[in-house]
Amino acid sequence: MVKASLYRTGAGQFEGWGRVHVQEPRGYAYAVGNHYVHIYGRGDGLWGISPGLTVSMGKQFALVDWVKQQFGAEDIEMSLFDVGESIEGVWRPGIFFDSDMFAGLGQNENDLRSAEQRLLLLIQRLDEVLLYIEPSTQSLEAFGQKTRELLILACTDVEAQWKYYLDKAGAAATGQGFKTTDYIRLKDPLYLSEYEVAFPLHSAVQPIRPFLQWTTVRPTQSLTWYHQYNETKHDGLNKLSSATVLACIQAVAANLVMFSVRFGPNRLFGGQGMLSAFANSHFSISLRNPDPKTFYTPIVDVSERLPSMTWGHAKQLSPTPKPFQL
Repeated sequence: MVKASLYRTGAGQFEGWGRVHVQEPRGYAYAVGNHYVHIYGRGDGLWGISPGLTVSMGKQFALVDWVKQQFGAEDIEMSLFDVGESIEGVWRPGIFFDSDMFAGLGQNENDLRSAEQRLLLLIQRLDEVLLYIEPSTQSLEAFGQKTRELLILACTDVEAQWKYYLDKAGAAATGQGFKTTDYIRLKDPLYLSEYEVAFPLHSAVQPIRPFLQWTTVRPTQSLTWYHQYNETKHDGLNKLSSATVLACIQAVAANLVMFSVRFGPNRLFGGQGMLSAFANSHFSISLRNPDPKTFYTPIVDVSERLPSMTWGHAKQLSPTPKPFQL
């Protein structure tokens, strides 16, 4: 097993690629067999890693010297995970294709279809609300029975996903049943604070980071949309005003994040079908200030490559998942 070297690229022009390091400013390199391998990756959006932009060369000198000489490597770090390693049910950049998602994240078609149906229902319900209430600075605080219904549905779905991960980790509740004092333990292992969901067609809605402010000190109140759900769930007469349009949007965004953590965002925002169409009509998603050391470095097959410098697409091998733990 081997760790990858991670770095910012500052050079590297290869035939047909132009100034590839400008659009793909991240590099991931490691030694495999008698070769060194470098894979380009993006430095914004979803920070994808691109096996289609792979450079390999027979070993001649130290890996660190190779990446500095060929790619202008700067700020070199080591990955936390071994090359080709992943965590079951926890997506990170480095997994893109469905085959890698199923293998590397330990998911299956039935779980995916069920999750897609639940998320599609939420987005359709939100779409219905927005047919009557156009998001604006004033209307985001509007509320009613339909927004209460949507907020409760969205938040119970988030809770179901939280419980899925605690059960997977074998965690025990600190009281009678899981509460936010238990769920908050998932924030860091699932990298929840990195996800940002935008609502680009509605300028009144600022980009949403549903879990950024989540704290152990106030594990319920620090999730504003979840706190509002608790209020209106337990007191629908006096706390109906807590079920605002904005809280609904934030809760649906939280579900987009939880789906992306478990199955990856690429299928959701780059796929086909009704769910992708609905999601893309309202939302976009990105990672803010992620730690590249936590990414999954793809292992590629370079066994048939020549010892001299070779570039182009390399066959990606499916990652090997480790059990999810807290």
